[in-house]
Amino acid sequence: MTGSKYLIDTGDFEFLVDCGLFQGRRELRERNWDKFPMPLDQMEAVILTHAHLDHIGYLPRLVKQGFNGPIYCTEATAELAKILLLDSGKLQEEEAEYARKKGYSRHENPQPLYTAEDAEAVFPLFVTQDFEKPFSIHPKITVTYYHAGHILGAAIVKVLIEGNTQKKRLVFSGDLGRFHDPILYPPTLIPKADILWIESTYGDRIATKSRPGEELAAAITDTFDRGGLVIIPSFAVGRTQLVMYHIFQLMQKGKIPKVPVFVDSPMGINATELYIKFRNDHQLSAVLEEEDAHPFDHPQLKYYRKQEDSKSLNEFRGNAIIISASGMATGGRVLHHLYHHLPNPKNGVIFVGFQAEGTRGRRLIEGEKFITIYGNQVPNEAKIYQIDGLSAHADQEELMEWAEGFTESPKITFIVHGEGKNSEELAHKLDFELGWRTIIPNYLESVLLFENI
Repeated sequence: MTGSKYLIDTGDFEFLVDCGLFQGRRELRERNWDKFPMPLDQMEAVILTHAHLDHIGYLPRLVKQGFNGPIYCTEATAELAKILLLDSGKLQEEEAEYARKKGYSRHENPQPLYTAEDAEAVFPLFVTQDFEKPFSIHPKITVTYYHAGHILGAAIVKVLIEGNTQKKRLVFSGDLGRFHDPILYPPTLIPKADILWIESTYGDRIATKSRPGEELAAAITDTFDRGGLVIIPSFAVGRTQLVMYHIFQLMQKGKIPKVPVFVDSPMGINATELYIKFRNDHQLSAVLEEEDAHPFDHPQLKYYRKQEDSKSLNEFRGNAIIISASGMATGGRVLHHLYHHLPNPKNGVIFVGFQAEGTRGRRLIEGEKFITIYGNQVPNEAKIYQIDGLSAHADQEELMEWAEGFTESPKITFIVHGEGKNSEELAHKLDFELGWRTIIPNYLESVLLFENI
């Protein structure tokens, strides 16, 4: 489900679709340290689908090893990638320094996978492209981006390869978003593909038919009725902006009181500014034209970049909402808010996304009474809520809905970006319901797509 990279070799031109970082289990993360499995002087371009690290996070390592070709992406993806890659480089440096100080690395002098400086070396290689406007990366290869939903700038990629006698269409879904997201466009239906790569993150899951705005309103008013403060741990890109949208809507409709809303996440603030800048890349263009107030600029909204401003919220009492990263409470500024506010039973913590096993978020949801933060055992007396329905990923039904948009069956469909059951269940449904030929590829597997074109 991480580390997405797909190498296409046409014989006289080689390019990579996505360049993701492996995340999660140790055996996966260790792959990031392996030498890239092909000579980089033969690879001539990279095409990105979107800016999440599991699709772009290996770029600094790739460039550090010698790649210096163009990296094609949408304009919003390039701007988000700069934010995320810089942050990733800084975290890599901090983790290496911490391991050096604590002596827990098996290496005598642990090094970061890459640094912030390495990340900056990627930026001059970005070549931005518009949605739905074909562009050439080779005399015989044309690429077109279509809206994928998921996050700002995310794209489905169609690659048209012109052979001597025929043309072939390669389509990469990237990560697909929801069909009824209030902010982002739904995934574009693509009519034809000779070869398809389709993600399967939620290939085994059908999302609950929930009303996230109503659930959010209930949790907030419940907390305010106790005289408490609401803390919302939220991912900086995508989820924070969706939560801000729902909170604004609820206030405008009188479903929650108009109280201070503190967005305490520099990365989240930077990402929000891009939603305003690239207003044609989402559905809120009309909303953002309202001069008096909109979801990202209204009287109750306070953006906190400085650390001293963030710390001032430790003493805040009464009704307010704090939105802060990270979404699973694994790090970031949200930790000091939890440190100071978890012991108060009046307060509420609202989780707005999946909480992976072993994270603080998961432990809080499961009801652990003490949570370790900054090396101290913090009593968990606040009320914990979890809101479903805010995922940025298409579920199984939506993946199938997108697949049914093809007017002809692809000759081969690769089920990618999933794990075990996720990929297997989606493959089974595509085989059984649509009669497609599916393949779940293995790591480093090569497949001959065409003999001659």
